[in-house]
Amino acid sequence: MQFKRIFSWAIAAGVLATIAALVYDRIYFFATEADFSKVVNTGSIAGSCIGGCLLAGAGFWAFQKWFKTRAEIIFNFTFTILSFASIIGAISVTLPLDIEFPELFPGLAVPMHFFPVLAWYTLRPLFIKDKSTIQ
Repeated sequence: MQFKRIFSWAIAAGVLATIAALVYDRIYFFATEADFSKVVNTGSIAGSCIGGCLLAGAGFWAFQKWFKTRAEIIFNFTFTILSFASIIGAISVTLPLDIEFPELFPGLAVPMHFFPVLAWYTLRPLFIKDKSTIQ
């Protein structure tokens, strides 16, 4: 698959993940009235979602070069495992003392770690029509 197509897929997935994360952030705020905007703001959400998907795109491209026909399954497994591993940071972060309800922070941050991988898998059918276009 061409790097240009993978890059387009990564940008689209990053934007979709950003939108989902921002919507979730607002829903979480209205449900809990816990304001974590000093720790997680619009810029950090957008940067992490788009950056994560761009890294995923580079990884997917590299996996295609290395693993040929098994690239997609190996990449999907790796991306999912790395998404699960990334929640360790959200669970173990120490918030500033002036933040109220610090115990609610993992409920906001942990689900956001899965938005890039979900957006990636959601948009896959738009960029890869069938197995023959992967190679």
